[in-house]
Amino acid sequence: MPLLLLDLDNTLLDRDGPFRAWGARFLDGIGAPPADIDWLLSVDADGLAERWDVADAIRDRYQLGVRAVDLVEELHDGVVAETRLSPLVACALRIADGAGWVPVVVTNGVVRQQEAKIRRTGLDRHVADWVISEEAGVSKPNPRIFALAAQRARMPLRGAWVIGDSPEADIGGATAAGLPSVWLHRGRRWSDSRFAPTRSADGLIAAVAAALAG
Repeated sequence: MPLLLLDLDNTLLDRDGPFRAWGARFLDGIGAPPADIDWLLSVDADGLAERWDVADAIRDRYQLGVRAVDLVEELHDGVVAETRLSPLVACALRIADGAGWVPVVVTNGVVRQQEAKIRRTGLDRHVADWVISEEAGVSKPNPRIFALAAQRARMPLRGAWVIGDSPEADIGGATAAGLPSVWLHRGRRWSDSRFAPTRSADGLIAAVAAALAG
């Protein structure tokens, strides 16, 4: 029963769509032009930017009197409210479970938001457990977070596969941990010469199939 260590955002749960939906609604609410969504997406940097930095950028651009902490909370809650579990993702996890694999979520981020996504979408019913960097005290690509995930699941790390969309956090972390990996390319080309994924895939079902076959 090997471990399947899975990223959360843009791997198990779409993040781009929910953030865009929240952003469009937020901009409309403050009377900003709809085209500003492109600026907001660039500031967000595919979710890699710190939430406080995003909040400060929004406050500065639109001269908002709202506190940064309130804006961060609104961003967190708004993205969570828009997040859904794809039936294809649920199907992929059932395939993995049926083949004897143990899926565990390994994600960077804030416990309050990431755990809310996992529980609210029903993803918690399809995975054995999850590890969130804020709570763990270590974040990807540090390989220790994968060891903590194995410890949480009471499973050996040996034989595990990592699936994720981030070259640095997921594939770099898997490489540092000595684990094979599947990169969800999302239409991108691999460009990092320091390491490379074992396999690449365009969706979670194909990624799970690659891990199971590997």
